[in-house]
Amino acid sequence: MSSMHTTGTAIPSAVPAYDLRVSIQDTEPEIWRRLLVPETITVTELHRVLQAAFGWENRHLFGIRGVDRHGQPRVIIGPDDAAEEMGDEPASGVVLFELLDAQQAGPATFEYEYDFGDAWTHLFQVMGPAELPAGTVRCIGGANRGPVEDAGGTSGYSRLIEALADPADEDHQDLSDWYTFATGQDAGTFAPYAFDADALNLRLDALAKRLWPEPPTDEEVDAVVRPVQWLLTQAGADGLQLTQDGYLKPAVVRQTVSELGWDYRWPGAANRESQTLPVLVLRQQLQAWKLLRKSKDRLVLSPAGRKMHDGGRPLWDYLATVVAFPAEAATALVTRIVVHWLLEGSTPSWDERERIIADMLNAAGFRVDNGKPVLLADARELYSDVRWTLDCLQLKVPERTFSDVAALTDGGRKFLMQVQELLEGR
Repeated sequence: MSSMHTTGTAIPSAVPAYDLRVSIQDTEPEIWRRLLVPETITVTELHRVLQAAFGWENRHLFGIRGVDRHGQPRVIIGPDDAAEEMGDEPASGVVLFELLDAQQAGPATFEYEYDFGDAWTHLFQVMGPAELPAGTVRCIGGANRGPVEDAGGTSGYSRLIEALADPADEDHQDLSDWYTFATGQDAGTFAPYAFDADALNLRLDALAKRLWPEPPTDEEVDAVVRPVQWLLTQAGADGLQLTQDGYLKPAVVRQTVSELGWDYRWPGAANRESQTLPVLVLRQQLQAWKLLRKSKDRLVLSPAGRKMHDGGRPLWDYLATVVAFPAEAATALVTRIVVHWLLEGSTPSWDERERIIADMLNAAGFRVDNGKPVLLADARELYSDVRWTLDCLQLKVPERTFSDVAALTDGGRKFLMQVQELLEGR
């Protein structure tokens, strides 16, 4: 059993860990991180930690090659489907303990390669054994930001640093434009020698919660489903009287905005549903999710709505399923993309979102009228639809304004992880 504070809060138990120094080969000045990771971490989980530690975006294949602690040569590839195609060992089934002996300090006998085109080779040095609270990883040192994705390997990245630092360089403008296109950031903000261990540890804390999740608490469940349960409760046994035009009555609209704390989301009086988009979308979404239905001049609970009326985990599970399985296949693909961005904390700029979504839809074979490719405007509309759908749930820390990029709550992260698991299993 774990020890306890006098307040009754459990202290996480300590687990054996490695103290590793990881550096990217042939970088000058050297890009490195010192990481504490549990001995039982899988290669796939280690890959995720390294992606966060060096600022990679998980766009490419990765591999481990070398000799394990028993002297056996290993070639380990991820993701697993790529390993199967290449005839190599899949990453998810390998634990780091198989590869490293924490008691043998010095250079490791294996290396991690990310992006087989740019060939970013990460070298490991075992500093010794360590201990960590269970379910955590930690960075205790490092230098320089990670390379820019798809920069062309170490030589391409060195050239990028050189050109961006010199406005007189003949490639300065072209590479500044490329940097903005590739990262969504102004090239003037590029700081190749910056490193913030505290900021990285915040990202690692969030990653650890995704790698080793705990079930949602009752409070987290109630918070996430609250907007949906609120409207189900208002409908109650008798339903809600609608206006002649089929909208919720002004008093219900005002009360919904007030009770859910949505004043920041929609300026104005918020007394007409047709002009209060968050409430309109919530009501329409509950109908699309078959929790509410119109009956003559009233909005009433559907059979599913009556079953879910009390909220809790049954409503949470129901909502995770309907979010993961929308009616339209294109919406399902965009949901997968948006959920990934939210969980990774890597939502691109507006322009980049449209381009990425359009490219992925076209690559998946989706077409619009008359067989034409998906345009940026179509991608923008689908992204907005998915965002509004997710905003019918309380997944994030309340923003100050609608345009803010808010952090997920712990409950919101656990809900989206359940959605992602359903999407990956479809």
